[in-house]
Amino acid sequence: MTYTDLIFDLYGTLVDIHTEEDDTVWEKTAIYFGFYGAHYTGPELKQAFQDAMQQREAAAGQSYECFPDIPFEQVMAQLFRAKGVTRDSQTLGVNAAQFFRILSMDYIRLYPNVLEALARLREQGCRLWLLSNAQHVFTAYELRYLGLGKQLDGIYLSSDYGCRKPDLRFYRALLETENLDPANCLMIGNDRETDIAGAKAAGMATLYLHTNLTPSDQLPADPGKLPGQPDCRHFEYEGSDWAALAELLCKFA
Repeated sequence: MTYTDLIFDLYGTLVDIHTEEDDTVWEKTAIYFGFYGAHYTGPELKQAFQDAMQQREAAAGQSYECFPDIPFEQVMAQLFRAKGVTRDSQTLGVNAAQFFRILSMDYIRLYPNVLEALARLREQGCRLWLLSNAQHVFTAYELRYLGLGKQLDGIYLSSDYGCRKPDLRFYRALLETENLDPANCLMIGNDRETDIAGAKAAGMATLYLHTNLTPSDQLPADPGKLPGQPDCRHFEYEGSDWAALAELLCKFA
């Protein structure tokens, strides 16, 4: 089977990242809020954020088929307004969200050879799409920082659609907007329960990558399911060696 459209997860698939949303991050973000007259302690801000997020998720509904995703910056803006700061609350929410993200980040980097691999796959004639459980307010800028955007034909971030993988609505947003045939699509991701389960339900072929960011309770890749195996639509690969992965994918993409 030849796949014309390759659909990538981001974090743990193309990008290696480590974040820690510890008490210090909340304390420093609370200082930022205070600069604009919205006074919280770190614990108060954390609790207010969690309460507001839970209320929004409950209103959206959540079940096996429904996995809502709430824009982070909207909640931050709400917390400014809760303290009476209404002027420019949307802009302040965006800035606070990005400040929080940078404070929480230990590092962000591409896995080795990602850009070269994507360029090679595009030269092969594949269309490349991003389908990521991600916050636009963070990820759109991180893609620019990493130089990934130019290699992709389209970018789909869950916070823009109000739902996240494995919600079928998120997969359908890509398939229907771009008029893609799922039989010709290969979803590549590092999480069996989100990336892979949702893609299978949507009728796509899959490639599960077991990387350093795969949830610890998930099994390693099955070496008998390497990309390119005949009569197989659900492949697995151990690690994030994108030079080797590109070699394998070019044989059937």
